[in-house]
Amino acid sequence: MVDAFVSFAVEKLGDFLIQEVALRISLREDVQWLRNELLFMQSLLKDAEQKQVEDKRVQQWVFEINSIANDTVAILETYISMAGESDDHGFASRLKACACICRKETKFYNISKEIQSLKKRVMDISRKRETYGIRDTNNAGEGTSNQSAMVRTLRRTTSYIDDDHIFVGFRDVVESLLAELLKAEPRRSVISIYGMGGLGKTTLARNLYNSPNVVSSFQTRTWICVSQEYNTMDLLRNIIKSIQGRTKESLDLLEKLTETDLEIHLRGLLEERKYLVVIDDVWQREAWESLKRAFPDSKNGSKVIITTRKEDVAKRADDKGFVYKLRFLSKEESWDLFCRKLLDVQAMVPEMGRLARDMVDKCGGLPLAIVVLSGLLSHKRGLQEWQKVKAQLWRHMKDDSIEISYILSLSYNDLSTVLKQCFLYFGIFPEDHLIYVDNIMWSWMAEGFIPEGEEKTEDVAEGFLNELIRRSLIQVVGTSWKKDVRCKMHDLLRDLAVQKALEVKLFDIYDPRKHSISSLCVRHIIHGQAQRYLSLDLSNLKLRSIMFLDRDFFKMCLIKFHDVFQHIYVLYLEIGSGAILPDAIGSLYHLKFLSLRGIRDLPSSIGSLKNLQTLRVLNDYRHLCQLPPETANLINLRHIVALYSRPLQLSKLTSLQVLKYSCCDQWRDVDPVDLVNLQELGMYDIMKNYSLNNIGSLKNLSSLMLRCKVDESFPTLEYLRSCQKLDKLWLEGRIEKLDHFPNSITMMVLWKSELMEDPMPILGMLPNLRDLDLVGAYEGKEITCSNNSFYQLEFLRLDGLQKLERWHLSTSSMPRIKGFGIHDCSKLKEIPQRIKDVAILEKLKGIDQEFGEYYRVTSFG
Repeated sequence: MVDAFVSFAVEKLGDFLIQEVALRISLREDVQWLRNELLFMQSLLKDAEQKQVEDKRVQQWVFEINSIANDTVAILETYISMAGESDDHGFASRLKACACICRKETKFYNISKEIQSLKKRVMDISRKRETYGIRDTNNAGEGTSNQSAMVRTLRRTTSYIDDDHIFVGFRDVVESLLAELLKAEPRRSVISIYGMGGLGKTTLARNLYNSPNVVSSFQTRTWICVSQEYNTMDLLRNIIKSIQGRTKESLDLLEKLTETDLEIHLRGLLEERKYLVVIDDVWQREAWESLKRAFPDSKNGSKVIITTRKEDVAKRADDKGFVYKLRFLSKEESWDLFCRKLLDVQAMVPEMGRLARDMVDKCGGLPLAIVVLSGLLSHKRGLQEWQKVKAQLWRHMKDDSIEISYILSLSYNDLSTVLKQCFLYFGIFPEDHLIYVDNIMWSWMAEGFIPEGEEKTEDVAEGFLNELIRRSLIQVVGTSWKKDVRCKMHDLLRDLAVQKALEVKLFDIYDPRKHSISSLCVRHIIHGQAQRYLSLDLSNLKLRSIMFLDRDFFKMCLIKFHDVFQHIYVLYLEIGSGAILPDAIGSLYHLKFLSLRGIRDLPSSIGSLKNLQTLRVLNDYRHLCQLPPETANLINLRHIVALYSRPLQLSKLTSLQVLKYSCCDQWRDVDPVDLVNLQELGMYDIMKNYSLNNIGSLKNLSSLMLRCKVDESFPTLEYLRSCQKLDKLWLEGRIEKLDHFPNSITMMVLWKSELMEDPMPILGMLPNLRDLDLVGAYEGKEITCSNNSFYQLEFLRLDGLQKLERWHLSTSSMPRIKGFGIHDCSKLKEIPQRIKDVAILEKLKGIDQEFGEYYRVTSFG
């Protein structure tokens, strides 16, 4: 993993030598020497990272290289940012010329001193190398040379929700638990699911929690994760916040309440509601005992689901409750799950199959162990490679089975250097947290984890994510238009990630109980009590990333941006609603990724962040953010994801690839000719009297989502025919007349279109259309799918076509149909026989999950 940090430092040193041509000869020689030494160290890292698993001294050696690489980057960036502070050529600048010369001499002296110190450290670790027997594996630069091939191998067209083991042997379990959950029983009852880690308790509970019947049956649903170390007052506060929302006033009040007051407050919120509360990962009986007083029994059928590894916790939660022990899979079920997850079952010759069965049997029916083993073997080619894996597993047998911790470690150690750091990065998020994949991929890019080469870095990052998913190290929990949009990490894998990350000093998570965090880690993560974290002495740290994931924090004035965080590349400020972002944010010269939540107005100083690649702003229900005009100065910006209204000079942002979600009002004045890289566009508040013809000039546009203002309709859609690369199209709002669309479209959603004419004749002629959703899209009584129409269509949903009575489907229409869903079409007399035989699709949930977070917090759809 350190390989990526060293590569980054080598690149920075090379850039520095090119840019600072006037360096003194002695300083230039020192910089060149340091660059050459780091290049050589890079060639040793593959062997060192393999040896560090068994030898803690080598682990420390690897850490020291990592530390030197990070310090090198920090020194160079400090010098470059100081050099760029006064760049004007006016009269005042000339008057200060003499002073500038003196300052420049001081800078050269300081950087020379620091590089001399780095040289001593490099020479020291060079001596240790021979002692530890680390050899040159000629690994340097291997990432970029094979990058194109790697991306092509890793890229994947689709993935599906990763809950296979719920449907291997557990179908009856889901049905019986759903019946118990929906039982017409007045008393508040508890359903307890218990079993060892890795059996799928949380996945099962989430499956129940998200069931459409459950969603419609319970007025209030909330989910909390307890874990081994918990604080009852924090848990009560979190439940209250999830029900009543967060405002500064309500959060201030909650902080002042005692535990008894919090119980009374929560009881008051739930008293008149039928509620479902999931309490996930309970380790101690006391955790439930301390919470249950706050859950009233209003005799309205409310339910609580508890998941736990402890039998006594489950059985004592409710004397009259329902207790289910999640069983292990049988041998045949285990083999079925293994084969489902294996990437290429056909390549498994009989000898490999026998080996695999032996290994699967030793997993003891534990689903997590089986899917991770399958992911590992999927990336081992041939009988000999599988024999090596078996030999390693057999050396770590205990009681005739393989410990889950060893399988997870083995799979982690099998990752390439760059994939290891990408995997560990998932550990920054809290346990059971749902992670938006764009967010984490763009963070990897900003961190320098993604090597640059011929392929677009976004594509490389997506390939890395897909690799981790295929290895079953990351679980997909949300897809949209055959693209993964949300994922999560199993708590056992997260424990591994956090442990390994701390070992290699990748990041540390602030512990408010100990009031401590590692000063050696270059990334600090704060999940709570940010104000206490900021009281620590952070003055001598050289942080690269800081992540405040604390919705209770408001006091931005406590963050010393210029003094403490001047080197950071990634900044998460996901904090309390109504916080004010100070002007000092503009001093973060190196910042590449900025994620904000709870902040509505951005200062004009944001325009100074010349290296920013990603700007992401989330706010609570219907609160738009205001991006200042200076945002248009961010020429390296690639991704804007923010619900905003103030006009921007978008034409200056020539690097922009993703723009979600701008108000249509500002698009009228945009000249899109310079937006040559724009691929994804989302726009809202469209009105009939607006012209969107300039969208037709976006020649590389592949994904478009447009939403009308309430009670408005779309203007003409003729311009869409000019978008010859358009792949995905979502139109929400009334369409007076359906026009012809580009042949490139493969996926389409028409939502609340209220069409008066049958749309099927036009849509059926699209030669590449594979997915079609019609939701409240048609007001007529008949639809007709004629001969040879919808030739490529695989998935069709009809929803809310409340006047539809007849569907005529010709024998040669939809020959490739695989899935069909129909909802709220009560007058339709008969579904064609051929359609009855295909798989049933679930109801489309509002705006699909690709846009879901923004539409969830703004009540769109």
